[in-house]
Parts: sequence; structure tokens; C-alpha cells
Amino acid sequence: MVEEHIIETRNGSSWQLPAIIVLGLVAIAGLGFGWNASAKLDSTQQAVTTELKTTQQSVQQDMSSLKDRIAQDEKANSDLQGDLKVVTDKLKITQGQLKKARLQAEEAAKQNDETTQKLSALDTSVHTELATKAGQDDVKNVDTKVTAVSTDLNTTKEDLKMAKSEMGTLIARNHDEIDQLRRLGERDYVEFTIAGKNKPQKVGNVTVELKGVNEKKNQVSIAMTVEDKRFEKKNRAINEPIFFYISGTHIPEEVVVNKVGKDQISGYVSIPKANAQPASTSTTSGK
Repeated sequence: MVEEHIIETRNGSSWQLPAIIVLGLVAIAGLGFGWNASAKLDSTQQAVTTELKTTQQSVQQDMSSLKDRIAQDEKANSDLQGDLKVVTDKLKITQGQLKKARLQAEEAAKQNDETTQKLSALDTSVHTELATKAGQDDVKNVDTKVTAVSTDLNTTKEDLKMAKSEMGTLIARNHDEIDQLRRLGERDYVEFTIAGKNKPQKVGNVTVELKGVNEKKNQVSIAMTVEDKRFEKKNRAINEPIFFYISGTHIPEEVVVNKVGKDQISGYVSIPKANAQPASTSTTSGK
């Protein structure tokens, strides 16, 4: 009985030791796995925390930038609204002015039409009244006046009693006679006085230069420059016209000296009004 008990006891302890070892190894392995998992968990948690902080910072930056943009957009919108208000106000003013201008234009056109009608009626009335009053006697009176004016003009020409040049032009001997010729309206007259020899002076479209004076004989020597062409006239008597032509004209112009003194002369240049319309042929000369 004692031996059997011993045998059983030995058999029971033989399997417990390996089991304990196995359980120890399993526990150690479990601890290692748990520690490894805990380390990985800590690392993961730290990485997640870091990424979360980075994300929060980025989100905060984006939010700040978004707020700045919103503020800028609001300011721009406010400015646009202000500009729009200004433009709208100006547009209202412009529309008002345009409407006013249209009304004024319509009123002016209406008044213009009324004025035109009144003027037309007045013109018709005047013509009718004149036609009624203008009889044969009035017409005769007008004809008589025209004839009288023509006669007076002819009489004036005869009363001038001026000498005529070989070209048929009247020769004035002083300022008063020059004024009489001006009133005829056929020519233009430019008076001049030249004091001193060899002093060219522009008179009308000719340059006149005194070369010498003979007071006893009432003679004068002058040089003339016409369109860059110079020629001299020596010992010419006073009131004796000196003719010359301008390019493009067929009617001569003339220089007349009608007063001489010591190294001094006075006279005029006579220019035909027809020379304002050049002829087809042209020559420049002095006679």
C-alpha cells in the first residue's frame, strides 16, 4: 500500500513541471507581445497626436487665411456698393438732365416753329404791302435816282480833270486826288514817302529805292525791285507813271512820284483790283 502511493506521487509530479514551464513560456511570450503591442500603441498614439497637431495648425492657418479673404471680399464688396451708389446717383442726375434737355429742345423747337411761322407771315405781309404801295410813280422815282447817281459818277470823273497816262489811267497829283481815285473803286492805292538815298522801301508788291533827285527840273531817279528783278528809272518827271507787271497778270501796275525834295520823294503805287485774279500769261517788266 505504501509503495503504490509513492509511485502515483512520482507519476503526478512528472507532468506538472513541463506544464509549469510551458505556462511560464506562454506568460513570458504574452508579456513580450503585450509590451510590444503597448510600445506600438504608444508610438502610434504619438504619431497620431503629432499629425493631429499638424492638421490643427494647418486648419488654423487655412481658417486665418479664409478670414482674411472674407474680410478683403467684404471690403471690396463695400467699395463696389459705394461705387455703384455713386454711379447710380450720377445716372439719376444724368437721366434728369437728359430729360430736362429733351424738354428744353422740344420747347425750343416749338418756339422756333412759331417764330418761323411769324417771320413767314410777316415777310408775306411786308411783300404784299410793298407790292400794293409800289406803283409806277415809285418805280420811276427809283429809276430817276439810279440815273442821277450814274450821272453824278460820270460828273465826278469829269470834275477830276486829271491827266491820263498812255494806258488810260488817271494820274493823281496829291493826296486828295488819290482819295478821289480810291472812291472810284477800280484800283488800290498805296502811298509812300522815302527819305534818304539807297534805302529800299517795300510799297505794296514792289520795292522802291531813291537813287537821286533834281529839284530844279522836278526829276527823280529810282530803282525798283519786282519779284526779285531789279531795274532803274533815271530822270523821270514827277506825275509820270512808271508801269510794271506782276507775274500772272495782264494789267500793269504803276509807280507815280508826285512830290520831290532834298533826298526825299512822295508818291503812290496803283494796283488794279483785277490783278487779284491772275491771267493765264505773265511777264514782269518796267516801262
